[in-house]
Amino acid sequence: MTQTTPTCLWNDSAALDELTYSIEHGAVGATCNPVIALGILKRQMPLWRGRIEALIEEMSTATEDQIGWKVVEEMSAQGAALLKPIFDAQGGRNGRLSIQTDPRFYRNPQAILEQAQHFNRLAPNMIVKIPATRAGLVAMEEATWRGISINATVSFTLPQALQVAEAVERGLARREKEGLEIRSMGPVCTIMVGRLDDWLKVLLDKHNLCIDPGYLEWAGVAVFKKAYRIYRQRGYRLRLLSAAFRNHMHWSELIGGDVVISPPYAWQVRYNASAIEPIPRMDNPVDPRIVAALAEQFPDFRRAYTEDGLSADEFDTFGATRRTLRQFLAAGAELNAVIRDAMVPNPDK
Repeated sequence: MTQTTPTCLWNDSAALDELTYSIEHGAVGATCNPVIALGILKRQMPLWRGRIEALIEEMSTATEDQIGWKVVEEMSAQGAALLKPIFDAQGGRNGRLSIQTDPRFYRNPQAILEQAQHFNRLAPNMIVKIPATRAGLVAMEEATWRGISINATVSFTLPQALQVAEAVERGLARREKEGLEIRSMGPVCTIMVGRLDDWLKVLLDKHNLCIDPGYLEWAGVAVFKKAYRIYRQRGYRLRLLSAAFRNHMHWSELIGGDVVISPPYAWQVRYNASAIEPIPRMDNPVDPRIVAALAEQFPDFRRAYTEDGLSADEFDTFGATRRTLRQFLAAGAELNAVIRDAMVPNPDK
């Protein structure tokens, strides 16, 4: 795929062993967030325990939350260093480490922007994840204007993808008007295809609906392909990124597009061992009968698939948004608990 099509592979993890494998198989980017950091710590705590203890000593007045975010930053910086040669070779389009802003800031554009500026200074090849919420759109334009490459996250729908593109375009246009450089920037907009599928499955059970179960695996793919068509028609200067993998179609159906595919390490291993041929399928339309059936049964699919199906004011209350924010927030709390165990060990154990 990475050798025969314009489709790029990014690794949905900053764990160095997983990222190394991914780079060996053609990856040119990676990501980190509290969920990923928590997973790395659970799997590699012996490697990180000493560093966490050192940070507790060095940051003598810091809270567990501050130390937790410092760990996320250090994981991200390590991943960025591994990707730096790719960044240099590709002029900033790839070779970036995607670091996520604090999900607790999803309603506060100024807080998002300030953290984005801080993260952008961690390494020259950072790309900053900003949620596609009402406040996030404001922060995306301002961050882009400041020369920060952004990766829109908490994004599942066509309206979000289009409004993200417009926000980034406004930021790029402002830079151009002021004679500022944009060629080395590499913004992307994530569509969390599997999380839209997940949300429809929740609604299926919640409302006692009945539909061919295979159709539910196509919702995110259908939205992604429609967004890609519109991006090309309008000439938006950012790429789409597929994330939240639940089946092989979240990879195989998107091959051939000038897009980023960002599966976790485990999915990459599965794909590499499969007999699925990595041929271009991006321009193959989703069966119209599947799209029609999903639209008939699920109002939220209609909203996700229609250009004006959601307003920016409705992004924050969309079901998939709330479910994802809750998971990110819970992961942050659990990460704090991991740090707490090192900072204030349980005397009863």
